[in-house]
Amino acid sequence: MAEYSVIGDRTEFEKACLALSHGQGPVAVDVERASGFRYSQRAYLVQVFRRDAGVFLFDPPAVGDFSALQDAIGDTEWVFHAASQDLPSLRELGLNPPRIFDTELASRLLGSDGFGLAAVVEHALGITLAKAHSAADWSTRPLPQPWLEYAALDVLHLIDVADVLARELAEAGKTEIAAEEFQATLDKEPKAPRTEPWRRLSGLHKVRGARQLAVARELWTAREAYAQEIDVSPGRLVPDRSLLAAVLASPQSKSALAALKEFNGRASRTQLDRWWDAIERGRTTEDLPRERVPSDALPPPRAWADRNPEADLRLKAARPVVEAIAEELHMPTENLLTPDFLRRVAWQPPALTAEAVGEALAALGARRWQVAHTAQKIADAFVEGPQTDSDAPETAS
Repeated sequence: MAEYSVIGDRTEFEKACLALSHGQGPVAVDVERASGFRYSQRAYLVQVFRRDAGVFLFDPPAVGDFSALQDAIGDTEWVFHAASQDLPSLRELGLNPPRIFDTELASRLLGSDGFGLAAVVEHALGITLAKAHSAADWSTRPLPQPWLEYAALDVLHLIDVADVLARELAEAGKTEIAAEEFQATLDKEPKAPRTEPWRRLSGLHKVRGARQLAVARELWTAREAYAQEIDVSPGRLVPDRSLLAAVLASPQSKSALAALKEFNGRASRTQLDRWWDAIERGRTTEDLPRERVPSDALPPPRAWADRNPEADLRLKAARPVVEAIAEELHMPTENLLTPDFLRRVAWQPPALTAEAVGEALAALGARRWQVAHTAQKIADAFVEGPQTDSDAPETAS
C-alpha cells in the first residue's frame, strides 16, 4: 500500500504545503474529476507527490483557497500524465505550473507500445498498476479507501517514470522536441464557447425543419440549465437519445410525452413540466434556427475525389510521406503532425514551396520541430505526387 495523507481542513493543508515546500525536485500532480456524474469539470481530488515530502491527497471542496499550495510548489517543474486533461481543473483552483513534463506525451514521442498510465509505469519501472477506479464518481464523500489508494498510486511513481523517460528522450535525440510539446500544452488556449452548443445533440441530423430544430434547441437548453443548476451531468438527467425521441415523436400533450417509452432518464418524469414547457417554447417561438449552418469543416477525404480532385491527389501523395517520416522518427503519425493540418494544406495549398507550406502549417498550430520535419517533404509530395489520368503518357493504340 502507498503511504499518503488525506488533506481535508485548513490546518492539515498548511502543514502539507510546508512539507511540500521542503521537498526535493519536481512535483507529480494529478486530478480526479466526476466526469459523467457532475455538470462541472471541477477537481474533486488533487494528488501531489514530492520526494522527501510524500503523497498528499487534497479535497478541493474542503480546502477552498489553494494559493498556499501554489506558493509551495509553484517554482518547480510539475510532472503530469496527460496534462491537457488536468490543467483546466487546476487553473480553476488557481494552480498554474511554470513548466511541465508530461509522461503520456513523452511516451508518444518515444513510440511506446501503450500511452495509458498503467502501460507507461510498467514500461518505465516494471510496476503493474490497477486502473479500477478511473471512471468513479469522485464527488462521493467520504471517498472509499480503495479509491484513495488508487489516487495515491497515480502520482507516487510519476517522478521516477519521468526520470526514465527523460533519459530515453535524450538517447533518442528528442529532448528539444518534447520541450516544445510540453510548452505547447501549457500555452494552449481554451476552446472558445460554441455559438450554438445545442447543435451537439447526438442524432440532430435526423431532425427536419426549422420548427423541429427549435424544439430540439429548447429541450437541450432546458436540460443544460437544470443540469448546471443541480451540478449533474446532462446525460444522466435525460440522455440525448431521449431528447431526440421526444422531438421526432412530436407529442401533442404532456401526458403523451410522459407515455413516450423512449423518453427516459432520472429526470424525465420528475421534471415533466420543464420538458413540456420547452417543447411548447420551441413550437411557438419566432426565433427559428437556421436549418443549414456554415462550417469551415472540410469534407471527409472519401468525398474529395469528386469535390476537389486535385486536393485528393495532393492528400494521397502527402499522407504516406508523413506516415513514413513518423515511422522513421518512431512516433505516432498524429504526434508528428495533426492530420487536420495536412488535410487543410492539401485542400487549399499555399505556394508549393517548403517555406509556404511551413508557414501554413505554423499558422494552423504546428510546432517548429513538426514544420522542420515535414514541410519540405509535403511540398515535394504535392508537386511530384500521383498524376491525374490526363498527365499519364499516351500509349500507342
